[in-house]
Amino acid sequence: MVSIDERLADWPSDLATARAMQEMVRHLVSERAPAGFVPRLVAGVDVHFSRDGRTAFAAAAVLDAGSHELVESAQLSLPVGFPYRSGFLSFREVPAALAVLGLLAARYDLVLVDGQGRAHPRRCGFASHLGVLLDRPTIGVAKSRLIGSFVEPAPERGAASPLHDRAEIIGAVVRSKAGCRPLFVSVGHLIDLDGAVAAVLALTGRYRLPEPIRQADRLSRAHG
Repeated sequence: MVSIDERLADWPSDLATARAMQEMVRHLVSERAPAGFVPRLVAGVDVHFSRDGRTAFAAAAVLDAGSHELVESAQLSLPVGFPYRSGFLSFREVPAALAVLGLLAARYDLVLVDGQGRAHPRRCGFASHLGVLLDRPTIGVAKSRLIGSFVEPAPERGAASPLHDRAEIIGAVVRSKAGCRPLFVSVGHLIDLDGAVAAVLALTGRYRLPEPIRQADRLSRAHG
């Protein structure tokens, strides 16, 4: 197994190198799920930052996919080694996400990330970058749009509309709870968009966010 240190050995510290890495990683993303893929345990990951932006507070929560019961969780803090730039947030978030996922004993089958996947200017957001490094099915679930245009989905739970960047569908705008603002769902890695939307809805209960991300979000903010 490749260690976290090995996966981050050539981690960029400047925008030009980061952009080149995104262009490379985007071509490694697969939008095809493994044969017979049915997730049993699902990890949610969230990274929150200190007010000065110098420390990342990461949390992961593993839930049973059927019951939504918490199986395991982990938290940690790390110094941030990359500047804040729109479109390059994965270079601040991925190191902390990898580290906190590395603390888990549970063998999770799917990862939900609080952030973008393919719905990114270079088709390589946080979820895609993390998914490729983990080599595991990963979905981006963002609270707001980064790029793209869409028609507002119908108000009922489960309604969805495509997120377009010109002629390309880069994600889906999904109403996870009736009457609430929609979520922006996109492929991270090793799953197709229909499967990603179905998984997000299956993992969403009474709240707007799917439970793995909601619990990770709560933990990361409490930690910070």
